[in-house]
Amino acid sequence: MPASKPAKVPYHEQIANKLIEQLKAGTAPWQKPWKAGEPRMPHNPISGTRYRGSNAIWLAMQCREDPRWMTYKQASGIDAQVRKGQHGTIVQYWKLFDKVDKTDSNGQKILGADGKPIKVNVKLDKPRVFSAVVFNAEQIDGLSELEVKQLPEWQRHERAEKILRNSGITIHHDQYDNAYYCPSSDDIHLPARNQFDSNDKFYATALHELCHSSGASHRLNRDMTGRFGDESYAKEELRAEIGSLMLGDELQIGHEFGQHAAYVDHWVKVLQDDPKEILRASRDAEKIHRFVIEYDKDISQQKISIKQSSSSAASIQSSHQIIANQHKEAEL
Repeated sequence: MPASKPAKVPYHEQIANKLIEQLKAGTAPWQKPWKAGEPRMPHNPISGTRYRGSNAIWLAMQCREDPRWMTYKQASGIDAQVRKGQHGTIVQYWKLFDKVDKTDSNGQKILGADGKPIKVNVKLDKPRVFSAVVFNAEQIDGLSELEVKQLPEWQRHERAEKILRNSGITIHHDQYDNAYYCPSSDDIHLPARNQFDSNDKFYATALHELCHSSGASHRLNRDMTGRFGDESYAKEELRAEIGSLMLGDELQIGHEFGQHAAYVDHWVKVLQDDPKEILRASRDAEKIHRFVIEYDKDISQQKISIKQSSSSAASIQSSHQIIANQHKEAEL
């Protein structure tokens, strides 16, 4: 009797298992310092999009120096060639909507000016999951050299400062070697600015705490009741860590792991108990990133002032909630 084939390890378990190994070794994406001015999160140069959620973390976990990823077909489309013998990396994305023909009350298709049926987006009763295999630029011949558009120091600091200011969250510089967000008072507590080695490190720390603040009930409404050592606390910290990694990469201020090393054992236990937690954490981290980056808009766009009124704050929070609800994994 022929031996049965080993069961295929589900996508979420592959990520969780590898992440547990990397957390123990200190090599998970957010455990390694990312230098300011060097964006490294995975993106697709053909479609012009960055990978999102668990796909972003999964590809970052492959420890490639080049952040560019694409399918075999996409590489061939620009006269590049995946080298023989190279193994691709599987990513998954969800389809939440489908395009269908618009119909009238009699069920007849409604045609546009070009004579073709007008298409509308319809939410699927059940999301569909799709898989694809992508290759890193290091595995492909014929690609141009990676070009990194570095933001000037003043520009990345200006953006980070605007985000902090527009958030309306009060920051107290009353700590010596600690940094935290307080849910009960909805404020952030940090050391003095001159205690940080650089402005980039100050902004990275402040924005990490701002990521936590997004979990307030009047914002993205996450469980913020945990205390250090609790499972819920570890889960929230995991979300803020991944979210601030994404944010730091987009703003090019880098990322510092710092005091968060104390959570490693808790993260490992959470992932061992429930491998799907990495999918939920990555999804929430993506929401956090999208929520916080909205503060980078001009004040006139957000219709708020530095002295934010309660009504305008509610307007911004409502706008953020809509953005969060529209979240989905990026397509290739």
